[in-house]
Amino acid sequence: MDAAFALEVLDKAPYITVSFTRPDGTPYGVPLSLARTDEKTFYFHCALEGEKLDCIAANPTVALSAVTKCAPTVGPKDGSFTLQYKSAMAVGKAEMVTDRDQKIEALRAICQRFLPKHMDAFDDAIARSLERTAVVKITLTEPPTGKRKQYDKEGEEMKRQNSESNVKFT
Repeated sequence: MDAAFALEVLDKAPYITVSFTRPDGTPYGVPLSLARTDEKTFYFHCALEGEKLDCIAANPTVALSAVTKCAPTVGPKDGSFTLQYKSAMAVGKAEMVTDRDQKIEALRAICQRFLPKHMDAFDDAIARSLERTAVVKITLTEPPTGKRKQYDKEGEEMKRQNSESNVKFT
């Protein structure tokens, strides 16, 4: 599936697993609450110290993965046990956000995505915790891709996407 499909999955997933590489070369993956601000840019927040930041300092390349619409099912035509899903994968570079205004805007995007009905408390939360909060920007380095397994109303598996993506990734 194309980048537009993958971005939609990443936007709808309740969390995105971000996979890092530890300084010793071993993998470290953790589900995080990311917000996207354009076709290439995602943000998450975390503590000012910790394993995620140690990983980024050693190797800023990260992988993102997410799954939505995941449901065990019986294939409508052949009775096979299967799973319907939508998934997305992406690769990017992670970096600490140090500019105060960019940190605030990133945190605003995260809050808007996950707590849109509580934005009236945003300014107070920033005043209380901005200085003790790290913000990480992930910039995708290639277009994200997606996969799906779904059945149409006639019980046929939908193998390919029918429309071309309108996402421009340069």
